[in-house]
Amino acid sequence: MTVTPLFTNQDLDPDRLREAFGVFPSGVVAVAAEVDGVRTGLAASSFTSVSLDPPLVQFSVANSSKTWPVLRRASHLGLSVLADHHGGVCRQLAGPVERRFDDIDVTVSEHGSLFLDDGLARFDCTVYREVEAGDHTIVLLQLHAVEQASDVSLPLVFHRSAFAGVAATG
Repeated sequence: MTVTPLFTNQDLDPDRLREAFGVFPSGVVAVAAEVDGVRTGLAASSFTSVSLDPPLVQFSVANSSKTWPVLRRASHLGLSVLADHHGGVCRQLAGPVERRFDDIDVTVSEHGSLFLDDGLARFDCTVYREVEAGDHTIVLLQLHAVEQASDVSLPLVFHRSAFAGVAATG
């Protein structure tokens, strides 16, 4: 039996990896809290559900993030699933820290979780565990409350290094 190599080019440079990873769309969430009286947040394009018992979700954050060390100090975090019209909000959450929540309608819970008022779903959570993984950290979050919007907006996804909506099929 002759075995033909499946991969002939083992070039795993970061640009090539980013391009290959980008063919799979991922959901986008805002991760936010009020920390020491300051609204703090970031956009994460690596969100996924993990477990129903206990209820867990996860996202990944770059180890170079200046925002995550502040956010992780919060007693609770708010996750807002972003809708297809949130592309600008997503870019704003990646911009200057002091302007990330300008002109964005938000609600802060009694625990300090911060939610976008028009998110598709909102999760109140706490850090369950962090796992170092190369140049990122995987953050597992335990859910304490959930609320789902009743509107029919579609989710925002990150695909091929750009934000996009998904097409509804019927």
